[in-house]
Amino acid sequence: MATVPVEFIGMIGTKDSEGGSHGPAVDPEFTRRFARVHEEAGFDRVLIGHSSSSPDGAQVAAYVAAHTERLGLLLAHRPGILAPTAAARSFATLDHFSGGRLAVHVISGGNDAEQRRDGDYLDKDDRYARTDEFLEVVKRAWTEPEGFGHEGRRYRFEDHRSEVRPLQHPSIPLYFGGSSPAAHRVGGRHADVFALWGEPLAETAEQIAAVRAAARTAGRTVPPRISVSFRPVLGRTEEEAWERAYGVLDAIRRRGTAGSFFDRGRPPLPLGPSARPENAGSQRLLAAAAKGERHDRALWTAPAAATGAAGNSTALVGTPETVAQALLDYMDIGVTTFLLRGYEPLRDAEEFGRTLLPLVRREAERRERSAVVAD
Repeated sequence: MATVPVEFIGMIGTKDSEGGSHGPAVDPEFTRRFARVHEEAGFDRVLIGHSSSSPDGAQVAAYVAAHTERLGLLLAHRPGILAPTAAARSFATLDHFSGGRLAVHVISGGNDAEQRRDGDYLDKDDRYARTDEFLEVVKRAWTEPEGFGHEGRRYRFEDHRSEVRPLQHPSIPLYFGGSSPAAHRVGGRHADVFALWGEPLAETAEQIAAVRAAARTAGRTVPPRISVSFRPVLGRTEEEAWERAYGVLDAIRRRGTAGSFFDRGRPPLPLGPSARPENAGSQRLLAAAAKGERHDRALWTAPAAATGAAGNSTALVGTPETVAQALLDYMDIGVTTFLLRGYEPLRDAEEFGRTLLPLVRREAERRERSAVVAD
């Protein structure tokens, strides 16, 4: 697959989050429409999230693949649910049925109570150690033509053989999320793309440096690409954008949640300084919010503060031109990929496709052409 200057990822679900808790957990018509909106808007991929209460992501991905033509799939997977050999076969099979459009987003998990809902009682360090071993086995299952055995701390098997290998060569792209030193270490070793939540530029640059250092320590000469996630709020003018943003914040405070995928299956989060999340990514977002509500060109941290930073919960606010320039600021420090999802998911995906994505792509392509000429 040819490289592109910038990659855009959306996020889909199987029910309309704007409709609250009503309606079926799996709405096929809405899921199909949601995916097609992202495809028509020009997104490269859509993330299909994972939680202990959400519909099975692999089946959602297969359904989306069957109802789209070119849209890439980013399937979230948490090690511990399946043996790595079974997971490798599942992913490889889906890669074939999707025509080579699959990527896998590996999450080790950042909330003990949520992990235990699926019977996972490992602590954080052990979860990352398991992820490391899991990915080692998965990659061997994808690439080794002969049978092999494995005896590790978490997994043990003999003479594993698989008839199915990924359609993509050499393997399915691996995305990896996390913000702790353990995440940097494991993702720096295995990831094709390392995913971060939307912190200010200076803090993001620190994390990029940590990921690259971990990759060098693992012996890699080419580090992972970097993804950053935001929830843009756009307006025709700056005033309109901020009016809409504060309307979003009022709605969050009324509900106690951000209306996000990550709110599913849990009660409203406590608000204010008592909300202390376990995962490093959320802690970092709250630390940024404590320093101020607005950062850099357009970063807004108030939604993170209002929700205890559940999921990717920082926004970029402004006109499409302002937010595009803000995304380009992140590209200047090494970001290649953006996960963008709005607070009004369908409306915002369409709007991003009309305005925001083309602005960023045109400038990114212009910069790439200029760099080639300069060389």
